[in-house]
Amino acid sequence: MTDNPKDQWRLATQLIRGGLARTPFCETSEALFLNSGYVYGSAEEAEESFDGTSDRFVYSRFRNPTVAMFEDRLAMIEGAEACRATASGMAAVHAAVLCQVSAGEHVVAARALFGSCLWILGDLLKRYGVEVTFVDGTDLDQWKGALSRPTRCVLIETPSNPTLELIDIPAVAELTHAAGGLLIVDNVFATPLLQKPLQLGADIVVYSATKHIDGQGRCLGGAILGSQTFVTDVLGPYLRHTGPCLSPFNAWLLLKGLETLDLRVVRHVENAGKVAAFLEGHDGVERVLYPSLPSHPQYDLARRQMTGGGGIVAFTPKGGKKGAYHLLNTLKLIDISNNLGDAKSLITHPWTTTHQSRSPEEKLGMGITEGILRLSVGLEDSQDLIDDLANALKTVS
Repeated sequence: MTDNPKDQWRLATQLIRGGLARTPFCETSEALFLNSGYVYGSAEEAEESFDGTSDRFVYSRFRNPTVAMFEDRLAMIEGAEACRATASGMAAVHAAVLCQVSAGEHVVAARALFGSCLWILGDLLKRYGVEVTFVDGTDLDQWKGALSRPTRCVLIETPSNPTLELIDIPAVAELTHAAGGLLIVDNVFATPLLQKPLQLGADIVVYSATKHIDGQGRCLGGAILGSQTFVTDVLGPYLRHTGPCLSPFNAWLLLKGLETLDLRVVRHVENAGKVAAFLEGHDGVERVLYPSLPSHPQYDLARRQMTGGGGIVAFTPKGGKKGAYHLLNTLKLIDISNNLGDAKSLITHPWTTTHQSRSPEEKLGMGITEGILRLSVGLEDSQDLIDDLANALKTVS
């Protein structure tokens, strides 16, 4: 036990009170610091601020009070020692990988990744002489083979975008550590409420805070969480000198988003479960992928690793790409959009949007067919969503 009452706060309290640092004005809402710089009382204080003797804010590209509140709150929720926020989710993935790799080193990743993540690993890293091995994330034998030699880091998404493929985090973490590497988990689909990668053996967790953490389509943001040593000594200098900093205003919006994250995620999961069950029982649908459905290929793993199925459902209507387009163009309530985790239900066609830049062979290797759709189930009444889908599916053949 600890004498600090904050260490005993439960999740709902952490989401609202974590990281709060009031100014002498005693405001109720978090203060918004839009300034870029800070002043010093003397030349000596400025020197001490830059040589590390004094721990204070010196420039908002490095750290900012509003951003720090967001970082501290998210670290508390995640159970991480430290957190650094970034301008977007992709900035978080980029920094988490690039801050620790050098030419000649080896990186391993699951093949099922978001399109931009695939570009960073498959295209960008190779330009700088980093060897990257992609594996089927569900095949532990492929992980064992790829991690049979020294490896700097491993990147996985679980559940993956868009096919909701799950990866055994403890098993991959053990293999990664044996190879001398750090395991990075993109936890955006699960959110920090439904899955705790650090508790399962991961070393680093990344988020696109643009998604569920904001949850209302207002702003971009990202976050990287891990040990204090990693964040301070490895990640910190990279962020300081490359500058993918989060806007203080966006950090303030994300703080507001965290206050209602618990309430929203519960509704997302509830709605998604009902929608997934409806789709699975419809004659116009060939296949449904949702972690909480017993038909999901990693259903047992989902029950061990997650406390809920999340708010994303992948499904394939009959008729291939033509059938998928017909459904998209017939929907009246659900919006076509490549974003996710929003209060509004959003649907996209990954083959031609989020993964358009990948070759057909790559997409098929990730389980992305021409007909699959990714549905981010929002906070509307679930029956209205089901009615909208049912109406669109009437004319899909």
